[in-house]
Amino acid sequence: MDKKVVDVLELRRTAKEVKRHTVLMRVLGLLAIILILIVAIAYGISYFYDKFGSFTVKVNKYDMVKQGLSLSEAPEYDKSIAVLNADIVYDMTNISGEDLPENIDKVNGSHNGDNYIAYTFYLINSGDDTLSYTGEMLIENVTKNVDEAVRVAVYKNGVKTVYGKTKSNGGGMESDCDSEFLTSSVVMRTSSEGFKAKDKDKYTVVIWLEGNDPDCIDDIIGGTLKLSMSFKITEST
Repeated sequence: MDKKVVDVLELRRTAKEVKRHTVLMRVLGLLAIILILIVAIAYGISYFYDKFGSFTVKVNKYDMVKQGLSLSEAPEYDKSIAVLNADIVYDMTNISGEDLPENIDKVNGSHNGDNYIAYTFYLINSGDDTLSYTGEMLIENVTKNVDEAVRVAVYKNGVKTVYGKTKSNGGGMESDCDSEFLTSSVVMRTSSEGFKAKDKDKYTVVIWLEGNDPDCIDDIIGGTLKLSMSFKITEST
């Protein structure tokens, strides 16, 4: 075969290989970008779920818009809010409930300690009607049975109630609690009647691991708990 023809064929083959290599690199680059985006999105979802998922307060949006039931981190408010998110504490270790600050319900918004979550908020009737409402605190997610040793204190207008899970041996309420969790997924319920226009109910929620609980053992290390509290109107006049 003529040398010039061979050179042309080799040149064409080389050009095709270069093109194929270029296309392959572009495809691999695109796949790498897609993979990075997927990982970033997954991380973002995980981060925000952890960041804002440990304790969330919300009111029914319909009730907020139609009847004026609203949330605020302070008694003064300038806009209606349907959802509040408490700051969380990473790597919380156990403490005694007796060691919590005496004035823990006197600070607005998030005011966590090293080993407890504390959050104060206000439920406000920003409408014109007198209302009745109910509230419910739910366990949305729990791992490693950490709820066995968790305590939740709820201060409603300064009145404190400590909630804990029923003893794991079935022996009833823990000695440091005022009430047991209502179910495996419901911590407590509250309600108010005659909630007049501009009335405010102040809530402080404190969450900690009770070191004196027999179920506060090494097996729950690394466990997580996500709680939410929701309010809705049951009647308006």
